[in-house]
Amino acid sequence: MVEVAEKFCQLIDRTLQVSDGSLEPLFDMMPRLHAAVTALNAFDAGEIPPHEVDLDERFELYSHLRRLLGERDSYWLEFDAAPEEMHMSGSLADDLTDIYFDLKYGLELLDEVWPQRAAEAWQSTYRIHWGQHLVDAERHLYALKVRDRLALG
Repeated sequence: MVEVAEKFCQLIDRTLQVSDGSLEPLFDMMPRLHAAVTALNAFDAGEIPPHEVDLDERFELYSHLRRLLGERDSYWLEFDAAPEEMHMSGSLADDLTDIYFDLKYGLELLDEVWPQRAAEAWQSTYRIHWGQHLVDAERHLYALKVRDRLALG
């Protein structure tokens, strides 16, 4: 899990500087991330330190990814109404941002020499938060792939 989390975060960090690349590496990474988090077998390590959220940092990453993705960012969720009734409500930039910061939190716990707590934090936040973002992002990236729209720019 550590290796996949690090690679995902590095990929998003690199994406901040690459505006003409492809989403293909991200498409390839998502199933590996999904497999890694579901394979975790953490036990209750007690209280996990609270995760401090820097809303400005999150918004900055989200805004950059949204600009980078352009028209590839938005997608329909399963429960969305007909197109004439509402706008698309899914956002790949939002999915990636939330996954990124939850994975970074686990990596920070590792830096503090709490590997079991990192595993537990990843499992817990996956179940209550970023798991749905992961599934939605995988589904949207698949739709882009089959339409040959993973290339940016």
